[in-house]
Amino acid sequence: MDQQKLRSLVFEKTGVKIDVDDPVFALVALNEAVLEEAVERHVARIDAASQELAQQARAAGGLAAAPHGRHEGAHEHAHEGPAHPAHAGGQPPGYVPTPSSGPVRPIATQSPSVTPRELRLLGAAAGIAILTALIVLGGQTAFHKSGLSAEQTRALERAARLEQALQNLDPKLRAQLPPELQK
Repeated sequence: MDQQKLRSLVFEKTGVKIDVDDPVFALVALNEAVLEEAVERHVARIDAASQELAQQARAAGGLAAAPHGRHEGAHEHAHEGPAHPAHAGGQPPGYVPTPSSGPVRPIATQSPSVTPRELRLLGAAAGIAILTALIVLGGQTAFHKSGLSAEQTRALERAARLEQALQNLDPKLRAQLPPELQK
């Protein structure tokens, strides 16, 4: 525990200056001791559980025998006695191994990025979106009014016919028309 670092951290976060001899450091030390003990207990339980799991896997034919009497995954921690008294024999009380009926299939650890169900849902959503767009466009076409009066519509039709007629004229005559139309 670096007391100077803790003092700096407390000052940065709270603006409170504490001395190295402050009783709060006794609480920090006590907290560290309790935490260390709890971590050691949990590590011991995890080691025991991993050893049990390895033994069960070996019994089921899923793992090779442990090299030189060591259990796979066992940590280098020295523990006195078993982690839990019920597991002193290596197996939990009442444990009956399941007989192996052939090779053990591997468990899938990765799932496909898109499942078939998700593909069906995406397809249905795309279909509904296209159908909705077609309905909206059809409704706009059916109920849309141009906003032009009958006279304006006739003038536009007449202008289109004049444009076609101008395209059929001689190129020299066509070149003379724009200046004449602007007069």
